[in-house]
Amino acid sequence: MQEDLSAKGAIKVVLADDRTLFRKGLAGLLASYGGIELAGQTENDQEAIGLARKHNPNVVIMQVQLPIERAKKALKQLRQVSPPPKVVLVAMFDDPSYVQEFLKLGVSAYLLKSASIEQLIGAIRAAAFDPVGENVIVGIPRETLAQAEDRSGGVLSAREMEILLLAARGLTNHQIAARIGLSASTVKRHLSNAYEKMNVHSRGAATRKALSENWITIREVTEDEEEADPLGEPEF
Repeated sequence: MQEDLSAKGAIKVVLADDRTLFRKGLAGLLASYGGIELAGQTENDQEAIGLARKHNPNVVIMQVQLPIERAKKALKQLRQVSPPPKVVLVAMFDDPSYVQEFLKLGVSAYLLKSASIEQLIGAIRAAAFDPVGENVIVGIPRETLAQAEDRSGGVLSAREMEILLLAARGLTNHQIAARIGLSASTVKRHLSNAYEKMNVHSRGAATRKALSENWITIREVTEDEEEADPLGEPEF
């Protein structure tokens, strides 16, 4: 257990979320609970790592957005902070494959953004007072998590969802491959599998269906559009 927790009796927290109103509102709620000290807040996960190094918090609360590679990288960097803080992730999606990937990276809690403040406070306290990391909290139904063992049917895998978002942003197969460390042929195979599950035959149709089903949002599609290749050839 970290020294600051035992010395002050308060759980020191760093909060990272790019939605200013949500973050400030959550910061105010956290401050209203006894035994929790907000050491810092930021809209950027890389800045959160800097705050963690500066303040040595007991817990870092981070949002997760697609694509997930950035969040995974941030988690690995947080594990290198000395002493490493516990991490509570807050996400918009309950895809069991995502949950399992993050649990493997050692997060202490995975909550949906629909969780109550009481659930979040409970997760923070459980993480802070669990020195060996045995008590992992997953704020989604266990039956949903169990679905990760059987990805048949029309449910996209975590990797398929990630590639679909990048494709929706206009990146070519080669650009997607370079960004997430796969071959272009592997990217194409993942897209083919996603199309089959979604019962569509093109990127445009897949993007429209993903947006209509709220698997991805317009904001997620447009926030990185400058990386698309306007002169690139149309791809599968």
